[in-house]
Amino acid sequence: MSAQKDSWVSLFSFLLFCVSSIPTRGSARLLQELSPQEYFSSLQAGRASLAYFSRNVSPGAQPFLEQIENSVEALQDYGISVVKVNCPKEDVSRYCGKENTLRKAYLFRGNVLIRVFPTDALFDVNSIVANVLFALLFNEVKYVETLADLQNIENMLKGRSNMVFAYVPATGTAEHRAVMEAAFVYGTVHQFVLTTEATLLKDTGNDEPDVLSARLLFCHCQQATDLAQPCRRTAMEQPLTLLNIHRHLKLMGAPLVTEVAEDPEKVSTVHLQLGLPLVFILSQKETYEADRRTAEFVAWQLLGKAGVALLSRDLVDSNVLLRSNVALKTPDEGVPIKYLVLEDTDEVITLVEDKSKVKQIQEDEEEDEEDEDEKENNNQDIQDDQVVEAVSRDKKRELPLEQILALTEETFHSALLETARTVVMFYASWEAVSLAVLRSYTEVADHLKGTQGVLLSRVNCWDWPGVCTKENVTQFPTIKIYEKGERSVMYNGMWGTEELTNFIMLSRVSCPLKLTTIEEAEGYLRGEFPPELSSFRHTSVLGVFSTATSEAKEAFEEAGNILSGHVTMGMYFEDDALALSRQYAVSPPALLLTRSGGRSVEGIALSKQSAQDMVQMIRYELLDIFPEITVQNLPPYLQLGKPFLILFSDGDIGQMESEEMLKVAKRRPQQVFVACWLNLKTPVGRGILKAYFATVPSLPLLVWVNLHAGGQVFKFPPEQSITEMNILSWLEKLKAGLEIPSSTLSEEDWKPPLPAYDFLRMMETTMPELSLHTSHHPGDMPEQHPPKSPGGDTAVPKEPSQENKAEKVVSPGRDLRGTAPRLAAREKQGKRHSEL
Repeated sequence: MSAQKDSWVSLFSFLLFCVSSIPTRGSARLLQELSPQEYFSSLQAGRASLAYFSRNVSPGAQPFLEQIENSVEALQDYGISVVKVNCPKEDVSRYCGKENTLRKAYLFRGNVLIRVFPTDALFDVNSIVANVLFALLFNEVKYVETLADLQNIENMLKGRSNMVFAYVPATGTAEHRAVMEAAFVYGTVHQFVLTTEATLLKDTGNDEPDVLSARLLFCHCQQATDLAQPCRRTAMEQPLTLLNIHRHLKLMGAPLVTEVAEDPEKVSTVHLQLGLPLVFILSQKETYEADRRTAEFVAWQLLGKAGVALLSRDLVDSNVLLRSNVALKTPDEGVPIKYLVLEDTDEVITLVEDKSKVKQIQEDEEEDEEDEDEKENNNQDIQDDQVVEAVSRDKKRELPLEQILALTEETFHSALLETARTVVMFYASWEAVSLAVLRSYTEVADHLKGTQGVLLSRVNCWDWPGVCTKENVTQFPTIKIYEKGERSVMYNGMWGTEELTNFIMLSRVSCPLKLTTIEEAEGYLRGEFPPELSSFRHTSVLGVFSTATSEAKEAFEEAGNILSGHVTMGMYFEDDALALSRQYAVSPPALLLTRSGGRSVEGIALSKQSAQDMVQMIRYELLDIFPEITVQNLPPYLQLGKPFLILFSDGDIGQMESEEMLKVAKRRPQQVFVACWLNLKTPVGRGILKAYFATVPSLPLLVWVNLHAGGQVFKFPPEQSITEMNILSWLEKLKAGLEIPSSTLSEEDWKPPLPAYDFLRMMETTMPELSLHTSHHPGDMPEQHPPKSPGGDTAVPKEPSQENKAEKVVSPGRDLRGTAPRLAAREKQGKRHSEL
């Protein structure tokens, strides 16, 4: 209701002006009749007047006088007086002396003659008003006949003013009058240009113009600061009337994009006041720049058809805004705002141009929600992957991402410089593993809340592929830690919350950390130094080097760069390094190692000098001697490629078994086998045992299995007790080939429960012209051939026009990038999986 009231207030004065321009029969009394002497003495400087000199009114002149009388009131609205001058018979002056002079009308400004009109050119009120104003507004309205004339005017206006270009089939028409009356009001604001040449209208980009229809284009020359840059043109689609021109110019003068920070229901713009819809592009702080460009692109496409506003989700407290990326407000009273999820800018434009599209989109969304609810009520479809299934099951759960800064192309590099360490997660919002890891990442953010010098951020590679390409992100997800925007460390561990937190915390400390006194070194081995890790359980490695072992020291420093975030490494390189190392029965170069939660220090001699050998050695030494195998720690043990000696236990292992197995593990030559134990009360423990045996044997159970060679499973004799001597004796029999395997694991590959779809082959079938199997090296360029026309001739590619070039520069792309809940679009595609 308020929008319509504002509309009446803004247009009231202009409507009165338009109504006053309509001729009425009662205007005859306003026509002045003066003698030549009275007329010329009444002329005032700067005031215009239209005079008709007459002796005796002939029957042929009567229709003309009637039209002159009807136009009196319309011309007086513009300060132009209309006078009939009665010439005496004896008067032989310039305007009364000759008969042909009496068949003309004269336009004066003051006592200066401006224009002489034949009476047959002033055949009705429209032609009189149009021609008179055209003559008076000589500087405000330029008449052009050629494209060169039009371009010259455009070039003069670029960077200074806008232009209103109008085509009318002929002068003196109602459309011509409407243009002149608009020029009288807006001529000091915009440069008006008029033509009656239909070919010129076609040259401006209007294909096959209707020569019977007048057209008006608003040319945005003020924004074109470069002479090579064309002026954008916005055509008025309504009939060329004074009221429509006024409406069009009001719309062109409105802000291209309106930024709002209040409830959309309370927003009122000139577009709503003039009866046009308002499109809201929903944004947030992290993607503001991209959303602003998207809004401007949409606004240019909808200019004159709808308004565009940029609404920040951060400033408006509404749950509806979090689930949508576009809103549509219509000027109709009582119609609620439509909140929608659209995928690209084309859908936004179609939304405005096709009113039925709104209802169709809402119906599709409702059907999608009903389908989702129906699937959730029934048994869920089998997914190809357990991660996909878990993400699909919890897809309606909103992640608390408030503590994780979303980065864009504009904010990425500046954000890296704001804090000492910036953690960046590169992910794809449609990919299941990315979404699963993102949940762990939010838990990490909660754990590290308030930690000084650490910023957690994320980059959606689906929206910002350029950033991910420059940062050499080749898989999703990827986590990197940047130190002041310079050196980066990539995480390659497990995706659990604890593992990620450990990696980030350890990355805060220099690796290796240089220690300068024996007190610092001993405090480091006790876990008291550095202080930021004193309350954090971790394994510490201290490298001790003398001045004679500088080569080993350099290799250790390089290994520290590789292992940063995975382990705490210190380095002691002082004159008393020998005294420190001798406390632990080693000589430099050496490693001193304290395990997480342990009190003893292990001394290990460094025999290998290369960085890669040190990395491999440190990683091996960090492994527990007799670990419990879990999902999280299994990969590094598998990478050793060695057989496993596994003790299966129903719960925690007994103290006796633990001590005996630990003796066996410590006696083993390095990297011969992995001694470990597995809890059957874990989700995977019992499943592994069932894979080894048809029936579950009695526990505890000791098993030897070589997963990397043959897959044979050997069971420790159940009648023997698990002691060091019995185990070593049994292992000798295995080595001698005297034991028979209890089972052999299948060599069949592990596959997902559903067959995979070859999407590339489907694309190749539907689009045979695409060569999917041809690859080029970065330096190779495929030979380019000109495209052939349908007739077989080689077609010469056309240079894009200046306007097309400008369009390409301005367009930010079709996607609603940061504004769109991209997962919603991907879920819709995922529903069609079973249909392929």
